[in-house]
Amino acid sequence: MKSLKNGKNILISVENITPFGIWVFVKGKEYFLSYKDYPYFKEQTLSSIQNVQLLHGYHLYWRDLDIDLEVNNLEHPEKYPLKSKITKNHLTSHPTGQQMAVR
Repeated sequence: MKSLKNGKNILISVENITPFGIWVFVKGKEYFLSYKDYPYFKEQTLSSIQNVQLLHGYHLYWRDLDIDLEVNNLEHPEKYPLKSKITKNHLTSHPTGQQMAVR
């Protein structure tokens, strides 16, 4: 998570992780990312979800998960109708034990 040290001007933080999705606080606004709409967060570790950066003032980046979202996607989801089609059936085990998407 990236935030300013004094705590008054937090730019981004993961506020809550629930069985239904995650709450992200970005530049004074709170957004809910449901696992239905953002399934790639569902089976991840707490630390990987919490390790998010705000780049260029509008770009959210989860380095550990290689996930990029723009704040505009969260503010205006109707402009971005394409949703991830990753499901548990589309995941396979990698020799390292990590699950990966199958194409």
